[in-house]
Amino acid sequence: MRLTSSQDREILRLAVPAFFALVSEPLMLLADSAIVGHLGTPQLAALGIAGTILQTLVGICVFLAYGTTSAVARRIGAGDHKGALAQGIDGLWLALLLGVVLAVVGILLAPAAIGAFNPSPDVADHAVVYLRISCFGIPSMLLLLAATGVLRGLQDTKTPMIVAITANLLNIVLNLILVYGLDLDIAGSALGTALAQTAAGVALVVVVVRGARRDGAKLRPDFPGIRASAHSGVPLVVRTLTLRVAIILATFVATSLGTTSVAAHQVAFTLWSFLALALDAIAIAAQALTGRSLGAGDVEGTRAITRRMMWWGLWSGVVGGLALWGLHTIYVPWFTEDPAVRDSLSAVLLVAALWQPVNGVVFVLDGVLIGAGDGPYLAVAGVIALVLYVPLALSVIWFDGGVVALWWAFGGFMLLRLLTLLTRERRDAWLVTGAVR
Repeated sequence: MRLTSSQDREILRLAVPAFFALVSEPLMLLADSAIVGHLGTPQLAALGIAGTILQTLVGICVFLAYGTTSAVARRIGAGDHKGALAQGIDGLWLALLLGVVLAVVGILLAPAAIGAFNPSPDVADHAVVYLRISCFGIPSMLLLLAATGVLRGLQDTKTPMIVAITANLLNIVLNLILVYGLDLDIAGSALGTALAQTAAGVALVVVVVRGARRDGAKLRPDFPGIRASAHSGVPLVVRTLTLRVAIILATFVATSLGTTSVAAHQVAFTLWSFLALALDAIAIAAQALTGRSLGAGDVEGTRAITRRMMWWGLWSGVVGGLALWGLHTIYVPWFTEDPAVRDSLSAVLLVAALWQPVNGVVFVLDGVLIGAGDGPYLAVAGVIALVLYVPLALSVIWFDGGVVALWWAFGGFMLLRLLTLLTRERRDAWLVTGAVR
């Protein structure tokens, strides 16, 4: 697609750095999968189950990034820079409080959470070890989310990119040292990733705090502001939970199909997450640009940038799908030496590739509506898509459809999300202007 307007340049200015920052998390998981996969199939399956639970605990708090981006960008569009940073500091305090609570809950309930997937005993033991160690890093992970959201709202996606790339390299080094150098097995992978994410979280918090001090924004806890941030994040939590439940259900179904299926599903889903978050780079630009545009009262400009970003999402999905399938013979051997897992994984990747254009538009529209502060609609739409998806996923077990059929069902969930988001985009109710929605 040719760059024909200032819209394209603005999208690229935010989306390209956001891309490298966003893919850091799945790249960490890819590195973990590649390193752990060579320890054995039980360890790889354990990583799939524990990783799903950990991503759920952290993922339900993604509003700390998304909601903060929208709120800060609106204030920037309205010319209130100090107020934008003050709101960002409230988000950091909320992230710290939630992080401590979720870490304690995760550590205490790890055996029960792993047991809910009914894995084999050896897989369960590895999964509990990985999850418990990883939970110590949750507070830092949430602070990383909140600080990233503040900087995105300030139209700065370069700083999170630099920190993310550094953390990703650190993660690989630490994992290799701890897993193979110190022979800590899967525990070393969990510890290395937690340490790398903690370093990233601390670095971005320092950047935000320095900016707040420079603009005279308060740093101490403002409990009314923290409560307001929490309240505005509730709809986004619901929206995120619907997606996480869909993902957990897919992992549950894959686990019921056997160790080979769940191992193949783990790698496929990690790759899917990589591409989804890569597509979400455009959605991050959508959040920042939509929030700023509506904050400045520019409804017509918001419409124009939305349509342009939808085209970017579609074509990015096409390219991603072609790469996912076209290169699968090269990268599949990186993750496992088990021939059965390789065969299942190759079949699943073809299905995943076909759904990528749908994913591209879904993530962009998600970003647009988040940037507009349209969380209540996103919550309702997510519930509708999930309710319709549940029987699709469970039918894979009922009819013994296999892991490939499971991925067709998951693609159906993304299609349902697309339909609900397109319905909203074509109307005007989400186009609310002003510094605060």
